[in-house]
This record gives sequence, structure tokens and C-alpha cells, in this order.
Amino acid sequence: MRAVIQRVSEAILSVEHIPKCSIELGLVVLLGIEHEDTEEDASWLAKKIANLRIFYNDEGVKDLSVIDVNGEILVVSQFTLYARTKKGNRPAYIDAAHPDISKPLYELFVKKLQQEINKKIMTGIFGSYMQINMINDGPVTIIIDTKANK
Repeated sequence: MRAVIQRVSEAILSVEHIPKCSIELGLVVLLGIEHEDTEEDASWLAKKIANLRIFYNDEGVKDLSVIDVNGEILVVSQFTLYARTKKGNRPAYIDAAHPDISKPLYELFVKKLQQEINKKIMTGIFGSYMQINMINDGPVTIIIDTKANK
């Protein structure tokens, strides 16, 4: 699994230009899933993201997690995170898992993340055309790949 995590002061997700959900202070997580990803990857990544200390404490040090600041999380499926761009100019997505594999893992990841932060996770609609308007705070953007951690 590959996640692009952005610290935001707010974000609004629309599906086909119709607002669906929004968050205030928290994280936007773009999640890509590949063929070999497992339930273990989903659990590990959910715990890692929930506990990332990327919010400032009172001393101005990045030492607080989304849990500590009572923040919110928006998770969006993003198969394009597995784009291959080495050959030609059109990205190939052959490393991205088929929806039969990726949708259940996406749903499991959201469930595990919700359990970690003990708060409802906002989501897009899997496989839909979406727009995200957000204010990136910092900016702070972190990429985590579960395969890089094994």
C-alpha cells in the first residue's frame, strides 16, 4: 500500500462536483493499493498514520498526532499512486490492484483507521470521479509505502 498523507486545516471532497463530505484540522490520505497488498499492510498503515506526530505542540515542535489534536481524516482511493512512467508519456497502472482486491482492502484500511482514532473517517466513493479542495497546512506531505518498510 502506498499513502500520500497531507496535513490540512480543511478539506472538502466532492463527487462529480457535488459536495459529499468535509473535514477541518486533520489529514487527507490518498491511498493506493497494489496486487500484493494484504490485510496486514492495511493494519500496519492505519496504525502508522494515526500515530504520526506531525502536528505542533505548544512549544512549536511537531510532536502531536491526529489523535492528540482531535483531528479528522479524509481517505480517498487513488490507484494512480501506482503509475509506471518509465516508458513513454502515458502512465501505466498495471501495478495497481484490480477493484476486486483493492476495494475490500480499502474498506478494511478505513475500518482499522477508524478504530485507531476512535472517530468516523470521511471517505470518497471508491472508483468515482472526485474533486478535493483543501488547504494544505505547512505544507506537510508524507509518503508511506508499506513495501518499503519490510
